[in-house]
Amino acid sequence: MQQRMGPGQGFWTLLSKDEQGALSGIGLPRHYSPGTIICHEGDPDTHLYILTNGWVKIRAATADGHEIVLALRGDGEIVGEVAGETTGRRNATMQAIDAVDALMVRYDKFSSFLDANPGADRVYRRVMTRKWNDTDTTLRSRTGTTGAQRLARILLDLADRRGQAVNGAIHLALPLTQDELASLAGTSRATVTRALSNWRKRGFIRTAHRHVTIVEMSALRRVMGPSA
Repeated sequence: MQQRMGPGQGFWTLLSKDEQGALSGIGLPRHYSPGTIICHEGDPDTHLYILTNGWVKIRAATADGHEIVLALRGDGEIVGEVAGETTGRRNATMQAIDAVDALMVRYDKFSSFLDANPGADRVYRRVMTRKWNDTDTTLRSRTGTTGAQRLARILLDLADRRGQAVNGAIHLALPLTQDELASLAGTSRATVTRALSNWRKRGFIRTAHRHVTIVEMSALRRVMGPSA
């Protein structure tokens, strides 16, 4: 029986044990140390990756040569599935945030796997639909929310996916610089700095180098607002 999708669940997590075994049989296991570039933007694209452990950041270059963070992926998510169906070239760079274990699967073998496993095919379509919906929601929010609201949403999402409960608060190892947070939130670094400082002074959060402890989740939800 397939599991129901919940926050932070990825393709691998939702497969049955038999489906995971079948997919492991056609994929190549790979391990990447923190900071390793797994693939570069513009590289030939022949494989997709299924993250079985660890997190990556997806980043791309803008027309003026700046680099922005597009997304964070982890929790059994599937990455790099789009370019093989479009340009045949990587449309972004993928970098390991922490130690990452992944299953590298050729596109043709993955397609055959889905054909032979209808349950996995249904999971894949549901996961892709959710990803597209999340992207659409993010794009729409850029026009109706402030940078601080979008930053609050990112922190709450990361807390849900990566946070650890410590003494009634949620501790989050934040794998991004303030510039990267700003690009992910679609705002300026100055806005990120002001928002974090404001929330820290109000007791919503505590910060250390690349770590955030969310003391008042409800306060950040109020900042995020219903339209975020």
